[in-house]
Formats: sequence, C-alpha cells, structure tokens
Amino acid sequence: MNRVKKCCFTGHRPQNLPFRFREEDERCLRLKEVLRIEIEKQISENQVLYFITGMALGVDQWAAETIVELRKQYPQLYLEAAIPCDTQAAKWSEKSKERYHRILSCCDKITTLQKEYTKDCMEKRNRYMVDCSDAVIAVWDGTPSGTGKTVTYAKSQGKLLITINPQNCETISN
Repeated sequence: MNRVKKCCFTGHRPQNLPFRFREEDERCLRLKEVLRIEIEKQISENQVLYFITGMALGVDQWAAETIVELRKQYPQLYLEAAIPCDTQAAKWSEKSKERYHRILSCCDKITTLQKEYTKDCMEKRNRYMVDCSDAVIAVWDGTPSGTGKTVTYAKSQGKLLITINPQNCETISN
C-alpha cells in the first residue's frame, strides 16, 4: 500500500498582506483563488490527500477552508490542524475565535504541540508541519519573516515548495 502524500501551508498574517484584513478586496479574492488552484494541483497531479494547517489567521485558515470546501469534490481529503499551543487564539477577536473553532470542528486530527505559549512555539509548529509533509505551499513575498524561515527550512529538507507571491499572485515551484 502506498503512503498518503501530505502538504502543509505557510503564509503571512493578514496585517502583512497588501489588502490587510479586507477579505472582500479583489487582491485577497485572487490570492484565495490561486491558493485553491495550487491545492487542486497537489490533489490531481501529486495525489496529495492529507493537508496540514497551522491555523494562524489568514493563509492558514483560508487554506483549511478551501480543503473543507474541496471535500465536496474530493471526500477522501484529510485535514490536520497543527496548533502551536493551547492559547493560540486567546487574544483574537470573538469573530476570529468563532472562525477558528468552526475550522477546528472540520479537522480530522488536531495536534497541539505544547500547552503554553513560548517564543519558539510557532517555529516548532512550522517545523512539525514541514517534517510531516512532502510539499509546502507558501504565500510569501520574499521578506524576512516566520514564513521565510519556514520556506528556508522546507528547502533544506528537500520538500517540494510552491511559493505564491501575495503581491501579484505569481506562483513558483522548485
């Protein structure tokens, strides 16, 4: 029996994207569409059925919502939430917390890496996701950031890397 192929996501938080928290902005809608296209390519071209999201605001949650939506077409998709710590959403708005919990309720597996927040818990979460994955879809503009560190780590581990530039939605695969 063949091993199920896995893909994880990394990306900038909304405040670091050109449209910030305005999801109705045409640039955000375009980014979400490109993200969906890249996820579908992983499913159809690389037989990826298992996806891991870090559940951060923005890209992580959009990717998870896309997987949940794609289950209508591909019911065999499996979604894991990799939570850096129990308090990930503690300081978020009520609306963001509701979205977070709604997505978590759709996940097949929830992995919490540690109980309390520490300075390095996000990096630990990101390394866990990369280590478990065959491919990484990154929404990254090339600037130094946690996403940039995750991209560098994915490259060092020889993972298939698909990078979507949030400025123009161009996609690069290694």
